[in-house]
Amino acid sequence: MTALFGHEDFAFFNDLRGRYYPLDHNHVQAHVTMLSHLPPSVADELKRRLNAETRGVPAPAARLAGVMDLNDGVALRIESHGLETIRDRIAQAFAPLLIPHDRAGWVPHVTLQNNVPRQVALAAKAELRASIVPRAVKIAGLASWWYRGGPWEAHSRHMFA
Repeated sequence: MTALFGHEDFAFFNDLRGRYYPLDHNHVQAHVTMLSHLPPSVADELKRRLNAETRGVPAPAARLAGVMDLNDGVALRIESHGLETIRDRIAQAFAPLLIPHDRAGWVPHVTLQNNVPRQVALAAKAELRASIVPRAVKIAGLASWWYRGGPWEAHSRHMFA
């Protein structure tokens, strides 16, 4: 389950992801992962819940808050109380099915680089810290995906009002 950005913010984040993410591992576009794994048996229920969270509902406020060090990569931290509230409700609904990663604390972010040597990550972090300015970003919707071992396959998209 992911959060989707508005067009301008998506283009900005996706361009950075294209610049920094190792090409042989960059199978998906810029996004904020909200939950990384749920069993296929709950796909219809997830779709219903995402629809309820977005239909006729204004988009939650969000902001680009800064650069995150991922040790073997770098990300941009996103702050959004509204997005955290939605994620908490969905996670609670599926709590018995969550993998340990999804049970752990959640820090919303856009991964721009992953699985690189530490020195490469540090260089990217320095470049980004010199150029990234905190600002508002638009969350346009929520989506769910099928993971098929490479690029994701869309399952559902739910746009805010």
